[in-house]
Amino acid sequence: MKYLLTLLLFAASLVSQAQSKDLSKISQGKTRPALNELKDFIALPNDANYLEDIDKNIVWLEAAFKKRSFQTQVLETINTPLFFAERKYPGAKSTILFYMHFDGQSVDPGKWSQKNPYEATLRERNETGTWDAMDWKKAEGDIDPDWRIFGRSASDDKGPIVMLLSAIDAMDENQLKGAVNIKVVLDGEEEKGSRQLAMAVEKYNDLLSADHMVINDGPMHLSGEPTVIFGCRGNVTINLTAYGPRSHQHSGHYGNYAPNPVFRLSQLLASMKDDEGRVIIPGYYDGIEFDAEAKAVMAAVPDNTRLIHRTIGIAAPEKVGNNYQESLQYPSLNVRGISAAWVGKNARTIVPAKATAAIDIRLVPESDPDRLIGLVKLHIESKGYVVLDHAPTEEERLKYPKIVQLEASRKATLPFRTDVNSLTGQWVQKALLNGWGKDPIKIRIMGGTVPTTTFINGLDIPAIIVPLVNADNNQHSPDENLRIGNITNGVRTFISILTQDVEESLGSGKR
Repeated sequence: MKYLLTLLLFAASLVSQAQSKDLSKISQGKTRPALNELKDFIALPNDANYLEDIDKNIVWLEAAFKKRSFQTQVLETINTPLFFAERKYPGAKSTILFYMHFDGQSVDPGKWSQKNPYEATLRERNETGTWDAMDWKKAEGDIDPDWRIFGRSASDDKGPIVMLLSAIDAMDENQLKGAVNIKVVLDGEEEKGSRQLAMAVEKYNDLLSADHMVINDGPMHLSGEPTVIFGCRGNVTINLTAYGPRSHQHSGHYGNYAPNPVFRLSQLLASMKDDEGRVIIPGYYDGIEFDAEAKAVMAAVPDNTRLIHRTIGIAAPEKVGNNYQESLQYPSLNVRGISAAWVGKNARTIVPAKATAAIDIRLVPESDPDRLIGLVKLHIESKGYVVLDHAPTEEERLKYPKIVQLEASRKATLPFRTDVNSLTGQWVQKALLNGWGKDPIKIRIMGGTVPTTTFINGLDIPAIIVPLVNADNNQHSPDENLRIGNITNGVRTFISILTQDVEESLGSGKR
């Protein structure tokens, strides 16, 4: 019996390797047309602050998906519309809802290494490690997988959208039958928090309903190996403002007398963490525990600590958790910006009137945003401050020596986490095993935030993240880019998923 089981596993491995070789060749054939299509897509500005630009992107999407025999629909909301597409395959028993977004954060052209962030640039790395622009005609010959396409939303998320379209082309051209029905929802204001998703779930519940959800957002593991992520952290933001004199005062006349809000805010922020980066606000990490399975999943991730440090440019990490994967399982407390008066050539000899820190808190399933904000408020009060939800009145200024204003975002983006051994998890793992000939890297939760928990909870649907872009893509930053080899690999991954029957995956996650 043991011999037979070994033989069956060996035979399955041979089949998987053969399938993986076929998909490699097929996906390589789609790289050049996908690259050209992505170039055209990037050329459309997509800042969600400008609805006329979002509409132009929707027109492009309608044409692109209809070309692939999808039924399309624009889902109107009180904010930015969603784009929806659907394609069914005969005999398919399960329906998969794919989520991506086509908007991008606002650009500051002066910070980019190219004149126009919406004009895609093809680049190759030179001997000094920087990226030289290339003539697009070079892409008509042999394509180096390590070349990159630079442009806003190249990786986040226009690249993955084009990968899906190219995968459909490859399947049609090679008579590969889809094993699942496809629904695609593309978000037009993800970078602004996807405020419209709750309304969309309520209004279009039947249209969006599916058996499983696959999110194609965020970066792959730093190794570039096929990656499956079983959840993401949420996010809530707060602003803390410390107050000094009513208006800026001359530092000669009032230095040593008027309280300086920059020092007060700095001391207050520093009191929230120890020297190794751990939050020391009482109760902040309550409820975070790891069972044996969770520890095993995290331990199996092949993180190269030295590579991580070299990539982001640090000598040592903070000590939240025992390693990188563990650090992502805790709620964070991050100062994302701080402002007071002027610096540089505009600096002035003053005692500032106020100082503000913008803070984001990344949430995990065990943490409640209201509770954490409440703990931050209690901590500030324990330091002798009166905490207000408004700018202080004249009466309050004269009554309270130490004042902080706390403004919290109206609504948090909640986290989610799906069981590694759920049917959804088993299906995606089996699909990538067959498509790549090896098990994917499994990550328990992603550090970043995808605002899809509204979908997951409202539609009552299990979700998995399958990221497709290079980890060093400069997401949300100037010089955003996508490695060309990731386009090829993304097409391969999509084909693997779309041709894998869900029911056949039962039990594969417990091998």
